[in-house]
Amino acid sequence: MADPKQTTISETGNSFVATAYRQVAPEALFAYPITPQTTIVEEFARYVANGKVKTEYVTVESEHSAMSACIGASAAGARTMTATSSQGLALMWEELHIASGLRLPIVMANANRAISAPINIHCDHSDVMGARDTGWIILFAENAQEAYDNTIMAIRIAEENDLPVMPVLDGFITTHSISRGEIMDDETVSGFVGVREPKHSMLDGDNPIMVGGFATLGNTYINIKRALREAIDASLPSIKQIGDEWAGLTGRPFEHVEGFGMEDAEVAILVLGSAAGNVRAVTRKLRAEGRKVGMVKLRTFRPFPDAELADALKGRKAVAVLDRSDSFGAVAGPLALDTMSALFTQGVEVPIRPYIFGLGGADVKLEFIEKVYDDLAVLADGGLNPGLTYLGIE
Repeated sequence: MADPKQTTISETGNSFVATAYRQVAPEALFAYPITPQTTIVEEFARYVANGKVKTEYVTVESEHSAMSACIGASAAGARTMTATSSQGLALMWEELHIASGLRLPIVMANANRAISAPINIHCDHSDVMGARDTGWIILFAENAQEAYDNTIMAIRIAEENDLPVMPVLDGFITTHSISRGEIMDDETVSGFVGVREPKHSMLDGDNPIMVGGFATLGNTYINIKRALREAIDASLPSIKQIGDEWAGLTGRPFEHVEGFGMEDAEVAILVLGSAAGNVRAVTRKLRAEGRKVGMVKLRTFRPFPDAELADALKGRKAVAVLDRSDSFGAVAGPLALDTMSALFTQGVEVPIRPYIFGLGGADVKLEFIEKVYDDLAVLADGGLNPGLTYLGIE
């Protein structure tokens, strides 16, 4: 194989993802358009129509049908992909469990978008958080570059672990904004992802299998679910190994937990997705002023990297967790709840202040982030923790 070559492009995040799809060249892709995911499958359909990729592409009548078709194709042994967003992901909900329960390595990009009602087409994480317990590996992207890299890594992660993978990117903020980034040459990507060699296939007549059997009595069902739990827990080192291999080709490092300014930080903010850029900008500014602040970004959300996150946050005087979705009826948002559990199970005691921000595309102003750091300074000095706070509400 020739030496890897990278090309600098300026495109939308969805174009980066569509390019990754073309380079991966799945054998089957079934999709239904939904804002802000639509241009991923539109651009991929153009690649198919122009003969740049040989994929069986079908525009189905709904997102439920899209995932149903993906399940059938993947179970038959085909490398299978799709993409969705928001209400479309919600419509797939029962099929998400079937895909993971059957251990099918489907890859589906999700453009993070608010869930109705009221109707809203802008970014938050309510859709993907509704799918966090469905048995899918979930990778978050801060920007278009990470969306591209995560999508290519997702194929290897899925097929080496026999698990579906959902690389996600923030609606409009990442999907439709034009960004500068690097794409790898087609030959290198093809060599990296390889060819799918399914361990089992419904079309293998010499080795017949049962797919979707009835497990009603005894311990069959619970044992299958235990196996799924063990598989997704065990995938964490595999994700890192594949990320490191891709990093070796691209020069872009991959970590489950990424920190900035954490070497001496007394307080820190934890965040997912595109808002990490806002937090990093404020963190850099305050550190230049002499304040000991830091930030942590999660790139791998499922499986949750408990030990690594606890190690990154231990010893801090206070930590804020920013959730772009809520867990109604719970004491905090989903990321904060997972963080609290991780710290508890790892024996780390750090005061946690949970925030909800940016729902439905609400502004994430830099002064909001500065306010969070000011709040943390009060908490670090022994002030009371008021609990869940909606950030930016007047």
